[in-house]
Amino acid sequence: MINKHVHDELIQKYRKHFGRDPEVVAYAPGRIEVLGNHTDYNEGFVFSAAINFGTFFAAAKSTSKQCRLVAGDLMKEVTFEANDVTPSKTDTWQNYVKGTFAGLTNQGAAVGFDGMFFGNIPLGSGLSSSAALEMSTGLALAKLYKITVDPVTLAKIGQKAEHTYAGCKCGLLDQISSLAGQEGKLVKTDFRSLVYENVEMGPDACFLMCNTHAKHALVDGAYNRLREACETAAAYFATVLRHPVKALRDVSMAEWALYKGGLPETVANRAAHPIGEDERVLKGAELLASGDLPGFGALMFDSHESSRILFQNSCEELDVVVEAAKKIPGVLGARLSGGGFGGSVVVLVHPRDAETASAALASAYAAKFGKPCDVSVIKPAPGACVL
Repeated sequence: MINKHVHDELIQKYRKHFGRDPEVVAYAPGRIEVLGNHTDYNEGFVFSAAINFGTFFAAAKSTSKQCRLVAGDLMKEVTFEANDVTPSKTDTWQNYVKGTFAGLTNQGAAVGFDGMFFGNIPLGSGLSSSAALEMSTGLALAKLYKITVDPVTLAKIGQKAEHTYAGCKCGLLDQISSLAGQEGKLVKTDFRSLVYENVEMGPDACFLMCNTHAKHALVDGAYNRLREACETAAAYFATVLRHPVKALRDVSMAEWALYKGGLPETVANRAAHPIGEDERVLKGAELLASGDLPGFGALMFDSHESSRILFQNSCEELDVVVEAAKKIPGVLGARLSGGGFGGSVVVLVHPRDAETASAALASAYAAKFGKPCDVSVIKPAPGACVL
């Protein structure tokens, strides 16, 4: 599943820029979120998958304290000191690397590195290029500096980089999905215990990624505001329910319906989305175990409707794709994937219908917006590794 062409291009770029070979190369895939939207930071459940698009990070130790970092697509270099790592206001892509390096080395190292990253995840597509960069960075630099780190700890280091360096209070979904993927399987994660398992999809299922290229910027505060609404609701339910409530994961839809009147309508609606998503993930696990792919797909459609109406993290471009998907033979389910506000729709289809469904989705999007969306076949892929 690792793209050899992208890897080889990275090595060529590295040699040309730094005049030597890297000492270590790591790879981390992006992810699709299949079911369970904004449930990770609510300590709930998610179905996700690592995908066959990812990011490589190549590095070698420096002879000084200077860290040289190059974005391989832009061939732009930034520098910082290994023992003085702070967030940057310009070239903000470097913050994902800087935050991961700081967390991994406990805020700095005695010597720097020469690093370059390069990948093929479409930026802003909702496929978590940021987590792929963090996890490939973490694995490569852990190997380079001889640091032992387990997957959950590395995922938390990447999450902290997002929080403190990039300004987005994300959960752990993206990082764990990138690390825990297996070929042909979904990752089902309990974000309270951080225990995950790999679940077979079976040969009758594949996914399409429909990248709308609509704006997908979560660090502008929209994501953080949604999270704050969920936390406000959880605090309220903790005061009215007769059992402990640490997060919205502890509230059922029946309890929400009974007690929602004590919340502002907008906050109540925001809370209903992750509560319902948790129930859909658990139901989806039962349906997959019994081989009911149409039933699982129906839950994906329900999930998008909840995003659209209750959480309001969809947009017109995503809604057009999902509505078109409902009318295309062979499509079993569709929903936005990721934080929302743009990016991509993930579509569940039978492999035999992938080609015709792709063409129909691109055509329906073009009829509305004047140009087709990009549609790619997504295969659940192995997780991150040092090459």
